[in-house]
Amino acid sequence: MASGGLQLLGFVMAFLGWIGIIISTAMPQWKMASYAGDNIVTAQALYEGLWMSCAMQSTGQIQCKVYDSLLKLEGSLQATRALMVASILLGLVGMFVAVTGMKCMKCMEDDQVKKMRMAVFGGVIFIISGLAALVATSWYGNRVARAFYDPFTPVNTRFEFGSALFIGWAASSLAILGASFLCCSCPRRETSYPPTRGYPKNASSTGKDYV
Repeated sequence: MASGGLQLLGFVMAFLGWIGIIISTAMPQWKMASYAGDNIVTAQALYEGLWMSCAMQSTGQIQCKVYDSLLKLEGSLQATRALMVASILLGLVGMFVAVTGMKCMKCMEDDQVKKMRMAVFGGVIFIISGLAALVATSWYGNRVARAFYDPFTPVNTRFEFGSALFIGWAASSLAILGASFLCCSCPRRETSYPPTRGYPKNASSTGKDYV
Protein backbone atom coordinates (compact mmCIF):
# COMPACT_ATOMS: atom_id res chain seq x y z
CA MET A 1 0.00 0.00 0.00
CA ALA A 2 2.89 2.37 0.76
CA SER A 3 4.43 1.87 -2.68
CA GLY A 4 1.02 2.42 -4.28
CA GLY A 5 0.60 5.73 -2.44
CA LEU A 6 4.10 6.84 -3.46
CA GLN A 7 3.34 5.88 -7.05
CA LEU A 8 0.10 7.85 -7.06
CA LEU A 9 1.81 10.87 -5.47
CA GLY A 10 4.56 10.75 -8.08
CA PHE A 11 2.06 10.59 -10.93
CA VAL A 12 0.06 13.55 -9.58
CA MET A 13 3.23 15.62 -9.17
CA ALA A 14 4.48 14.75 -12.65
CA PHE A 15 1.06 15.53 -14.15
CA LEU A 16 0.90 18.92 -12.41
CA GLY A 17 4.43 19.65 -13.61
CA TRP A 18 3.40 18.79 -17.16
CA ILE A 19 0.42 21.17 -16.92
CA GLY A 20 2.79 23.88 -15.65
CA ILE A 21 5.09 23.32 -18.64
CA ILE A 22 2.15 23.83 -21.00
CA ILE A 23 1.17 27.05 -19.21
CA SER A 24 4.74 28.32 -19.28
CA THR A 25 5.05 27.60 -23.01
CA ALA A 26 1.88 29.49 -23.84
CA MET A 27 2.58 32.54 -21.66
CA PRO A 28 4.08 35.65 -23.31
CA GLN A 29 5.95 36.74 -20.16
CA TRP A 30 9.25 34.93 -20.79
CA LYS A 31 11.09 38.23 -20.45
CA MET A 32 9.77 41.63 -19.45
CA ALA A 33 10.89 45.25 -19.37
CA SER A 34 9.27 48.43 -18.12
CA TYR A 35 9.74 51.80 -19.77
CA ALA A 36 8.50 55.15 -18.50
CA GLY A 37 8.88 58.36 -20.46
CA ASP A 38 8.77 61.93 -19.19
CA ASN A 39 5.08 61.54 -18.43
CA ILE A 40 3.85 58.67 -16.26
CA VAL A 41 0.91 58.24 -18.62
CA THR A 42 3.26 56.93 -21.29
CA ALA A 43 4.59 54.18 -19.01
CA GLN A 44 4.34 50.71 -20.49
CA ALA A 45 5.50 47.18 -19.82
CA LEU A 46 6.94 45.08 -22.62
CA TYR A 47 6.69 41.30 -22.67
CA GLU A 48 8.23 38.79 -25.04
CA GLY A 49 7.47 35.09 -25.21
CA LEU A 50 8.03 32.17 -27.51
CA TRP A 51 5.10 32.96 -29.76
CA MET A 52 4.28 36.66 -29.39
CA SER A 53 5.30 39.99 -27.92
CA CYS A 54 2.97 42.18 -25.87
CA ALA A 55 2.88 45.76 -24.61
CA MET A 56 0.77 46.84 -21.64
CA GLN A 57 0.00 50.54 -21.25
CA SER A 58 -0.37 52.27 -17.90
CA THR A 59 -4.11 52.33 -18.53
CA GLY A 60 -4.19 48.53 -18.42
CA GLN A 61 -4.68 48.02 -22.16
CA ILE A 62 -2.67 45.10 -23.56
CA GLN A 63 -1.69 44.75 -27.21
CA CYS A 64 -0.08 41.55 -28.45
CA LYS A 65 1.45 40.68 -31.79
CA VAL A 66 2.28 37.18 -32.97
CA TYR A 67 5.69 36.78 -34.57
CA ASP A 68 5.32 37.19 -38.31
CA SER A 69 7.73 34.62 -39.69
CA LEU A 70 9.36 31.57 -38.21
CA LEU A 71 12.45 31.94 -40.38
CA LYS A 72 13.10 35.48 -39.13
CA LEU A 73 13.38 34.36 -35.51
CA GLU A 74 16.67 33.76 -33.77
CA GLY A 75 17.99 30.21 -33.81
CA SER A 76 18.08 30.09 -30.02
CA LEU A 77 14.41 31.04 -29.83
CA GLN A 78 13.50 28.35 -32.33
CA ALA A 79 15.49 25.79 -30.34
CA THR A 80 13.72 26.86 -27.14
CA ARG A 81 10.38 26.43 -28.88
CA ALA A 82 11.37 22.97 -30.09
CA LEU A 83 12.51 21.86 -26.63
CA MET A 84 9.31 23.05 -24.94
CA VAL A 85 7.07 21.41 -27.56
CA ALA A 86 9.09 18.19 -27.30
CA SER A 87 8.73 18.35 -23.51
CA ILE A 88 4.95 18.65 -23.81
CA LEU A 89 4.71 15.73 -26.27
CA LEU A 90 6.98 13.53 -24.17
CA GLY A 91 4.94 14.35 -21.09
CA LEU A 92 1.77 13.31 -22.91
CA VAL A 93 3.31 9.98 -23.87
CA GLY A 94 4.69 9.47 -20.37
CA MET A 95 1.28 10.15 -18.86
CA PHE A 96 -0.43 7.43 -20.91
CA VAL A 97 2.38 4.94 -20.25
CA ALA A 98 2.43 5.66 -16.52
CA VAL A 99 -1.37 5.37 -16.24
CA THR A 100 -1.14 1.89 -17.74
CA GLY A 101 1.27 0.83 -15.00
CA MET A 102 -0.56 2.39 -12.07
CA LYS A 103 -1.61 -0.06 -9.39
CA CYS A 104 -5.04 1.53 -9.16
CA MET A 105 -5.74 0.68 -12.82
CA LYS A 106 -7.10 -2.72 -13.79
CA CYS A 107 -5.22 -3.14 -17.06
CA MET A 108 -2.36 -5.67 -17.12
CA GLU A 109 -3.35 -7.14 -13.77
CA ASP A 110 -2.24 -10.60 -14.86
CA ASP A 111 1.44 -9.63 -14.88
CA GLN A 112 2.27 -7.31 -11.99
CA VAL A 113 5.96 -7.14 -12.91
CA LYS A 114 5.26 -5.81 -16.40
CA LYS A 115 2.67 -3.47 -14.95
CA MET A 116 5.18 -1.92 -12.57
CA ARG A 117 7.77 -1.71 -15.33
CA MET A 118 5.30 0.31 -17.40
CA ALA A 119 4.97 2.77 -14.53
CA VAL A 120 8.75 3.04 -14.28
CA PHE A 121 9.04 3.54 -18.04
CA GLY A 122 6.45 6.29 -17.86
CA GLY A 123 8.47 7.90 -15.06
CA VAL A 124 11.61 7.82 -17.21
CA ILE A 125 9.75 9.56 -20.04
CA PHE A 126 8.50 12.18 -17.59
CA ILE A 127 12.08 12.77 -16.41
CA ILE A 128 13.24 13.35 -20.00
CA SER A 129 10.29 15.71 -20.49
CA GLY A 130 11.16 17.69 -17.37
CA LEU A 131 14.84 17.85 -18.32
CA ALA A 132 13.97 19.19 -21.79
CA ALA A 133 11.85 21.97 -20.26
CA LEU A 134 14.52 22.72 -17.65
CA VAL A 135 17.21 23.04 -20.32
CA ALA A 136 14.98 25.29 -22.46
CA THR A 137 14.05 27.66 -19.63
CA SER A 138 17.60 27.80 -18.23
CA TRP A 139 19.05 28.47 -21.67
CA TYR A 140 16.55 31.26 -22.30
CA GLY A 141 17.15 32.74 -18.85
CA ASN A 142 20.91 32.70 -19.43
CA ARG A 143 20.44 34.67 -22.65
CA VAL A 144 18.25 37.22 -20.86
CA ALA A 145 20.82 37.66 -18.07
CA ARG A 146 23.71 38.05 -20.50
CA ALA A 147 21.85 40.67 -22.53
CA PHE A 148 20.88 42.53 -19.32
CA TYR A 149 24.48 42.84 -18.14
CA ASP A 150 25.82 43.64 -21.60
CA PRO A 151 27.04 47.28 -21.47
CA PHE A 152 26.09 47.75 -25.13
CA THR A 153 22.42 46.97 -24.48
CA PRO A 154 20.32 50.18 -24.28
CA VAL A 155 18.82 50.84 -20.88
CA ASN A 156 15.26 51.07 -22.17
CA THR A 157 15.51 47.65 -23.86
CA ARG A 158 16.99 45.64 -21.01
CA PHE A 159 14.72 42.73 -20.20
CA GLU A 160 14.48 40.77 -16.97
CA PHE A 161 13.13 37.34 -16.10
CA GLY A 162 9.42 36.99 -16.74
CA SER A 163 6.91 35.00 -14.73
CA ALA A 164 6.79 32.27 -17.41
CA LEU A 165 10.42 31.39 -16.69
CA PHE A 166 9.75 30.91 -12.97
CA ILE A 167 6.70 28.79 -13.74
CA GLY A 168 8.76 26.72 -16.19
CA TRP A 169 11.52 26.15 -13.64
CA ALA A 170 9.08 25.11 -10.95
CA ALA A 171 7.04 22.91 -13.31
CA SER A 172 10.05 21.08 -14.73
CA SER A 173 11.43 20.46 -11.23
CA LEU A 174 8.04 19.16 -10.10
CA ALA A 175 7.81 16.84 -13.11
CA ILE A 176 11.30 15.44 -12.47
CA LEU A 177 10.62 14.92 -8.76
CA GLY A 178 7.28 13.23 -9.40
CA ALA A 179 8.81 11.03 -12.08
CA SER A 180 11.51 9.98 -9.61
CA PHE A 181 8.78 8.78 -7.24
CA LEU A 182 7.28 6.80 -10.10
CA CYS A 183 10.62 5.17 -10.76
CA CYS A 184 10.82 4.13 -7.10
CA SER A 185 8.08 1.58 -7.81
CA CYS A 186 10.55 -0.50 -9.81
CA PRO A 187 10.01 -4.19 -9.00
CA ARG A 188 12.76 -5.72 -6.97
CA ARG A 189 14.52 -8.69 -8.41
CA GLU A 190 13.89 -11.76 -6.41
CA THR A 191 17.05 -13.68 -5.71
CA SER A 192 16.63 -17.26 -6.84
CA TYR A 193 18.34 -19.78 -4.64
CA PRO A 194 18.98 -23.33 -5.77
CA PRO A 195 16.53 -25.76 -4.27
CA THR A 196 17.77 -27.36 -1.13
CA ARG A 197 18.56 -31.01 -1.46
CA GLY A 198 16.84 -33.29 0.89
CA TYR A 199 19.15 -35.47 2.84
CA PRO A 200 18.32 -39.19 2.76
CA LYS A 201 16.95 -40.37 5.97
CA ASN A 202 18.95 -42.93 7.85
CA ALA A 203 17.62 -46.38 7.71
CA SER A 204 15.50 -47.00 10.68
CA SER A 205 17.24 -48.98 13.32
CA THR A 206 14.02 -50.56 14.45
CA GLY A 207 14.76 -53.69 12.47
CA LYS A 208 15.68 -56.76 14.43
CA ASP A 209 19.25 -58.06 14.20
CA TYR A 210 19.39 -61.65 13.27
CA VAL A 211 22.16 -63.78 14.75
